[in-house]
Amino acid sequence: MASRDDEQPALGLRERKKVRTHEAIQEHALRLFHEQGYAATTIEQIAEAAEVSPSTFFRYFPTKEDVVMHDSLDPVMIKALEEQPAELSPIQALRATMREVYAGLSAEEMALVREREDLIRSVPELRARMLDDLAKTIDMVAEATAKRVRRPVGDLGVRVFAGAFVGAVIAVWLQMVDRPVADTIEHFDAALAQLEAGLKL
Repeated sequence: MASRDDEQPALGLRERKKVRTHEAIQEHALRLFHEQGYAATTIEQIAEAAEVSPSTFFRYFPTKEDVVMHDSLDPVMIKALEEQPAELSPIQALRATMREVYAGLSAEEMALVREREDLIRSVPELRARMLDDLAKTIDMVAEATAKRVRRPVGDLGVRVFAGAFVGAVIAVWLQMVDRPVADTIEHFDAALAQLEAGLKL
């Protein structure tokens, strides 16, 4: 998905093979979860579908939850954010990044993104895990933002900004069930525009 070979030009053959295996396991897992249900799908079934051993599955994903929660768009987003023009403000850079990354996904890739997001929304333990993982997302955004504005990553303003960004994205994400992809992208951008305008209602 987001870790396509054209996104990873510096990787050697072994690393590319690992990336493909990682993606294959997640793709087969999401397909089985859709067909059979999350609870009814076993790690053994996922491993068999991906043509790997259960022990190989565990080398890539410690738990069944992890195979859903892994978001391969994260490093792509951070890379795209770091490459935005320096003259853009942090929120402008984030808006440009969101538009760029989502517009660059193929229909198949976007379908996998939506399938994963729908699963997280619908399975209680995955929703709870997502909330636990938000701190990591805030850390990533804060680190990239701190570099852009040349402030410490622990700066309160940087942390608040990162938290506000993640909160705006989550607010949109939670209500986008069964909405067209184009609507999702537009709603993300509108939420960030409101954040840029100072959250005025």
